[in-house]
Amino acid sequence: MRRTLLTLALCGALLSSSAAAEAAPEPPAGRLFAYGGHARQNITVYGRGGPPLVILHGGYWSKDTDWSRWARWFAARGFTVYDTDYRLTSDAVWPAQRDDVLAALRWVRRREGGERPLVLGSSAGGHLALQAGTYGAGRSRVRGVVALSPVASPYRAWVAGAVPGASAERRALRRAARRLAGCAPDRAGQRCWERWGDLAVTSHASGPDDAPLFLVHSAGDFVPPVHSAELAAAQRGAGLRDVTVRTVRGSAHGGAVLGASGTARVVLRWLRGR
Repeated sequence: MRRTLLTLALCGALLSSSAAAEAAPEPPAGRLFAYGGHARQNITVYGRGGPPLVILHGGYWSKDTDWSRWARWFAARGFTVYDTDYRLTSDAVWPAQRDDVLAALRWVRRREGGERPLVLGSSAGGHLALQAGTYGAGRSRVRGVVALSPVASPYRAWVAGAVPGASAERRALRRAARRLAGCAPDRAGQRCWERWGDLAVTSHASGPDDAPLFLVHSAGDFVPPVHSAELAAAQRGAGLRDVTVRTVRGSAHGGAVLGASGTARVVLRWLRGR
């Protein structure tokens, strides 16, 4: 488990100056729960009594990243935050990660008396958040999805990582997508291609049956805005109107995007409006 010690301090470096200036009560401590039998199938809960917000961390689907500070930040602003872990690619290949997220959402809904949660995901976690909001009838389980630098198309990431001059991050993401799928698309049989197709969020876009989406990248993000633009076009074409794609300046990625250009405040307002 990645959170054996929980700190009580917010990290000002993660916050934009405008968000950091917002008055808020002392951030609450977290409480750890299991939603399944695997060591990584756990949730740390912050706050109590507010709208439920599930956070899904990034890390190339292969490592844990710490979102406890942002979880406290949102909890201090009125949400009950469920900071959620899931099996990594060292544990299982796709669709185990989506299965875990769906199981975690069912656990949260039971705890919340049936209330559908909001979901916020970052990078690889953004991909999983979008899967939660689009797979099947996503709106039936999720009130809205915020995705920061989401890898909406792992196949696109696979291709981009092989371009001459690709950054180290894009090359790493190419390898991570391969590990997630459990097979390489350039040597794929039918079963492998079906898995890569299932990984693409656009393959599940079903318009009004899906949750509202708020998608954010930076202009220089190594997961470029085209990932979200492609998904937004597919969703709008299918009839989903509540889709926003926002591009901020700089090259921040994932959670760091929250600290760029007042994005944390904008995300907070969007979540409160669902």
